[in-house]
Amino acid sequence: MSEDLRDTVRLSRRILLAAGSAGLTGAALSLAGRAQAQGASPPGPSVPADTGAVQGERVVFPNWRDSGDAPPPPPPAPMPPGERVGFAVVGLGRLSLEEILPAFGEAKKAKVVALMSGSPEKAKLTARQYGIAEDAVYAYDQWDRLKANPAVQVVYIVTPNGLHRDHVLAAAGAGKHVLCEKPMANSSAEARAMIEACRQAGVKLMIAYRCQYEPFNREVVRLARSGEFGRVKMVEAFNGQTTALPEQWRLRRALAGGGALPDIGLYCLNGVRALIGEEPVSVQAQIVSPENDPRFKEVEESVAFTLRFPSGVIAQCGTSYGVHESRELRVHTANGAIALHNAFAYRGQRLVIAHREGSHVQRDEPALTPKNQFALELDHMAECILKDAQPRTPGEEGLQDMILMEAIYEAARTGAPVKVGPLAGTGEGLDATRGPALEEGR
Repeated sequence: MSEDLRDTVRLSRRILLAAGSAGLTGAALSLAGRAQAQGASPPGPSVPADTGAVQGERVVFPNWRDSGDAPPPPPPAPMPPGERVGFAVVGLGRLSLEEILPAFGEAKKAKVVALMSGSPEKAKLTARQYGIAEDAVYAYDQWDRLKANPAVQVVYIVTPNGLHRDHVLAAAGAGKHVLCEKPMANSSAEARAMIEACRQAGVKLMIAYRCQYEPFNREVVRLARSGEFGRVKMVEAFNGQTTALPEQWRLRRALAGGGALPDIGLYCLNGVRALIGEEPVSVQAQIVSPENDPRFKEVEESVAFTLRFPSGVIAQCGTSYGVHESRELRVHTANGAIALHNAFAYRGQRLVIAHREGSHVQRDEPALTPKNQFALELDHMAECILKDAQPRTPGEEGLQDMILMEAIYEAARTGAPVKVGPLAGTGEGLDATRGPALEEGR
């Protein structure tokens, strides 16, 4: 170690001991100058190297790494609990208990303040686990009580699909903004009624398309639309898994509206639409279900469907309740192939990009930072309330998927292509059914 560098280290120690965590700016500037003389990158003049500085509502640090490494992400900047948007979660099934309620722990702008359930014992236990007041636990027939709770600003509907319409109408009637799980409803007629009820009540309606907020899926959209590897020609999307228990609600048409298509195939449909930004002009489809299987007496097991878009892009999509878990999205262009593994899963996404690099094929795997998809969509809804903004995935986004799924079922029934198009009243531009684009890094 050089004598100058020893002096720098001794100076750094004296600064930290003498000044603690405050008043470091001048000393940091002195240290920055000496570090620069040693060939290191100095911190910003207003940001002490190791203690950081407050800028607005954040604590920020200078990048301590050299150009060979990616800079670390900034520390979280959560809103104070008292300023966050309060959510009531309606329905305490697997999704709520396994994913949504835990996600509030990673949210920065949203908090859970109330529960609604048809199981008093389960609701009471869950409320204790999440610090929710006993008088903020409601039965399904207690919307008037929930309406009187000013802490509830948003109602998150997580009940079976066939109940979404009634619960959204009740939430709108209570004057609460609504976040509704996908699929939006059991039919396009129900979806239209939900949009109209929220419009008349003056409340926001967002559909919980979590993948549109997830970083890896967003990067695929960015790459595809950037033209970096040429124009998109074909897209493949598949979402499949096995299902057992014939008594579960997802296998009952009245509650589910259908089988694999509205439950998991919807991710392929919505994912492709979000990727391209256009609306398909025609659909073709086939449905296959095993005979004499009690699980598929009311709903389908497997669906394959093809979407054709105005720009000439063809999307081949498939979904099944009868295959080993597989959730893949692939984008094909003239100069590259983009593959997103575990595309529609709750976690574990992996992006691989193949393209020519000189005389060989290069395969890149961007190291994106995984984030909790449910926390991201909760915070987006909260931000829309705080800023009075339109959600990225409003009711119209869910309605268009309902219309297209009805066309897919019709195409499978008749064996003929079905013409479709943009949602009436939304125009024909890109992302016609979506709200403003999300900010980079959000």
